[in-house]
Amino acid sequence: MNVLVTGGCGYIGSVLVDLLDKDDRTDRVVVLDDLSTGSPRTLLSSLTGSIGFVRGDVRDAETVERAVDGCDAVIHLAAITGASSTHDRREETVSINRDGTETVLKTAGQFGVDNVVLASSCNVYGRASGRELDETADPEPINPYAESKLEAERLLSTLGSRFGFDRTALRMATNYGAAPGVRFNLVVNRFVFQALTDRALTVYGDGSNWRPFIHVRDAARAYAHAALQPDSWSHTVYNVGNGDENYRIRDVAALIEEEAGAADVAYRADEQPGPSYHVSFDRLAETGFRTEWTLREGVRDLTQRFTDVQAPPLLQ
Repeated sequence: MNVLVTGGCGYIGSVLVDLLDKDDRTDRVVVLDDLSTGSPRTLLSSLTGSIGFVRGDVRDAETVERAVDGCDAVIHLAAITGASSTHDRREETVSINRDGTETVLKTAGQFGVDNVVLASSCNVYGRASGRELDETADPEPINPYAESKLEAERLLSTLGSRFGFDRTALRMATNYGAAPGVRFNLVVNRFVFQALTDRALTVYGDGSNWRPFIHVRDAARAYAHAALQPDSWSHTVYNVGNGDENYRIRDVAALIEEEAGAADVAYRADEQPGPSYHVSFDRLAETGFRTEWTLREGVRDLTQRFTDVQAPPLLQ
């Protein structure tokens, strides 16, 4: 199988490309990335003869055609991320996350791709009321990022039906953990960095808002599983994470205080805490996919890698 990964130089992509390259079921992995936020250095351990690279924008049909040609599956990660920052980037977010997705999906259909896996997010639930939100819950997006991801899901369903390819949208829990393309605008990674640099952990609101978490390596494994075993993913939409990994933000801060030795937690009660959603992952269990990391294990690993030059390589 030949697999295209858009946004392959990003946070999840930096793990996923290597994972796919080492899988016996893949012959070739093609990365499409405009390098606006990612870097080729995230692929250094993966640059073998079976890795191809196309630099370009997912909104450019000609570039996408060049990348898709000859591929059996597409994992579409490329997007504007950092949900809270997209309030000031609405037009760009919609253009890349929705319009870019439409270009990728139409091109995949025209080139006879068998399977498309779309990166969505549990952020689409916004501040939906109730606990154990499953895929039948009504999304309540509260930022342009989540709105654009929900629109991308709808495009996946519509265009997948039109062209007849398998399609799966993964509503991913909030990522964290070490990776070649690690991001520090994600709450766990940011908290660990703040703790290790003797700064207070900044919690917006009272920290009572819920969020599910997933290690970046488990996220990459889920995308690979859905791309390489589409028959196991019979629904169009899945929440991806683990029910035991739903945490209140204040409890995340407390855990990191224990593991990384933070001096203090600074609550900014007058600032918007952002989305709050407590998610069910029962449907995911039907696929046979299971997460491997716990939040505490991931925090310990991050702490070691940030402080120990003898830490094992990120990709093994």
